[in-house]
Amino acid sequence: MTVLLKCLSHTPLRGLYDPEPGIVAEVEQVLAQAKAEVEAFDPELIILFAPDHYNGLFYDLMPPFVVATAAESVGDYNTPLGNLSIPQDLALDLVRYIHDKDVDVALSHRLQVDHGCTQILMETTGSLTRYPVIPIIINSVAPPFNPYRRIRKLGDAIGQFIATLNKRVLILGSGGLSHEPPVPLLSGAASEVAEFLICGRNPRPEARAAREARTVAAAKIFGTAECELTPLNAEWDNAFMDLLANNELEKVDAFEVEVISKEAGRSTHEVRTWVAAFAALAAQGDYTATKDYYRPINEWIAGYGVISAQPKS
Repeated sequence: MTVLLKCLSHTPLRGLYDPEPGIVAEVEQVLAQAKAEVEAFDPELIILFAPDHYNGLFYDLMPPFVVATAAESVGDYNTPLGNLSIPQDLALDLVRYIHDKDVDVALSHRLQVDHGCTQILMETTGSLTRYPVIPIIINSVAPPFNPYRRIRKLGDAIGQFIATLNKRVLILGSGGLSHEPPVPLLSGAASEVAEFLICGRNPRPEARAAREARTVAAAKIFGTAECELTPLNAEWDNAFMDLLANNELEKVDAFEVEVISKEAGRSTHEVRTWVAAFAALAAQGDYTATKDYYRPINEWIAGYGVISAQPKS
């Protein structure tokens, strides 16, 4: 059993509203290096921790964690349509193992996933199906959220499961860092918005296009006095990445949801995927990590970071 970890920020705005070419080139170089490292590692299984953005999961039933045995991309924000290559029996084994570790996780045999799941697969493997993958969706945008200590417990259970496999396993975390795109809240929402948040599956193409256009419009003013969304917070981002790199995961147990939302943005909670990924790695023992890249990018409404890690030999 060998393990490699990659955690990447994602942004639906890549290719739709980009920063100046030099920054785009920086990111492309970092992503090319990540993809080359994944190809050299040649995983036999990918464990992918990702959020959903009201594309597969809605308030008619909003579980904190979901393991999928089958999943289909909705193709939002220029990501491809298609099914993921999920080993169903192994995914079911994972669910049983997690339950035996006293962690409650939901199960989906037909999950729709969005750019939070598919963008990182495309960037690190070039395909939705090149390697077997088990996606684990962690609710990161639909409050109320469970405590961060529960995220760490989930990751630890999955890491123990990984340790039972005689496989090369790539652990991916997709999301964050400081981040507040125009995602609506259910509390106080107009009736049509509330209906979407409760049960907005399979929107018409024009509805999806309008939603994406609102995100682009927000990006064009993000970080200016005209924008009411929470600005990026590079200090928070770097402190969080340092916490992971220094194997200080227990500190996330003290994270307060409202404080993070106020300091770094409501969608910063996508870092839950990174916490779970590192907890899964830490279950293998001590690890070494490198901060491969970080830059706050207003055009992408994201503190954009990449971090890699592997067990100490």
